[in-house]
Amino acid sequence: MQIGLIGLQNSGKTTLYNTVSYSSGDSNRTVVKVPDDRLDKLTALFNPKKQINATLEIIDIPGLQLSDEGKVKISNDFLSKVKNNDALFHIVRQFENESVPHPESSVDVLRDIKFLETEFLLADMTLIENRLEKIQKEILKTKNEQVQREFPVFKKLQEHIEKEIPLRDLELDESEKKILSGYQFLTLKPLLIGINFDENSKDSVKEIVEKVKSVFSNANYEIIPFFGQFEFELSQLPEEESSVFMNDFGIEESAFTRILRTLYQLLGLQSFFTVGEDECRAWTIKINMTAQEAAGVIHSDFYSKFIRAEVVSYNDYMQYGSFPKCKEAGVWRLEGKEYIVKDGDILNIRHS
Repeated sequence: MQIGLIGLQNSGKTTLYNTVSYSSGDSNRTVVKVPDDRLDKLTALFNPKKQINATLEIIDIPGLQLSDEGKVKISNDFLSKVKNNDALFHIVRQFENESVPHPESSVDVLRDIKFLETEFLLADMTLIENRLEKIQKEILKTKNEQVQREFPVFKKLQEHIEKEIPLRDLELDESEKKILSGYQFLTLKPLLIGINFDENSKDSVKEIVEKVKSVFSNANYEIIPFFGQFEFELSQLPEEESSVFMNDFGIEESAFTRILRTLYQLLGLQSFFTVGEDECRAWTIKINMTAQEAAGVIHSDFYSKFIRAEVVSYNDYMQYGSFPKCKEAGVWRLEGKEYIVKDGDILNIRHS
């Protein structure tokens, strides 16, 4: 899964990227491990040769530039790069720093959120209108059933987006989602907004977040406040020292951990585990995947040769401490191919 990191110049976007990628190089693409304390605890129990976390790919998307008039402008190159992502993470600035000027010459979270949202709405509106025009022409020429099925769906999108409401706020059934799966609508993508504070504005975090939520109450996205520069400095320290600073600052876990967990939820993802002496591993699957589909994620042959899945939940395993004790307690079980895998399940796939 690919996450596009977007934001205005000097918002702290690249600082956050350098924090999660542990790099300050020129590359704008990184694969990051998803922290999971459940996997850490399983690894401590099994002491395998290696631990493999789930991963996400994060892209730091450039492209927002200042026009000759000194205003931020959206380029087609920027829009095309945004379209290629499964979800978007919009970094918005809420820190004052005279040495790092805001491109609009002032800090205004609501304005900056609205700016990109409006641009994305306009891009989607154009795509919808162009497609509707083509559909209507094709309907006159042919009785293509696929095109005829598209027409009411795109009319539904048009009526919604003309109200200036993102498409992610529109209820779509599975057949409608299937019709739209080949189109990259920007406001249909899951969106996380990260509000970047400085250390001196810690007391205003709750107030700012609530203000944003009240103004954009009809928008379907998540908000995470974080302290970009502070988090970057923490990432450069040994774990023992960073923990001390986090405690002193009143932070229980890093923004990085909260961000990745929230992105997982927005993308409709969950993890199941495989464990053993060789490796303990977290596998990423979509929520509501079956045991057979999860087996196919491990290896394509496991899907077609699936027999049964041995299943125990993470919580049950940690309570009883071993597979034999889980069997004695009746929490270890065999499941068929239609079993819906739960987040945190420990699976062992039986296959031919």
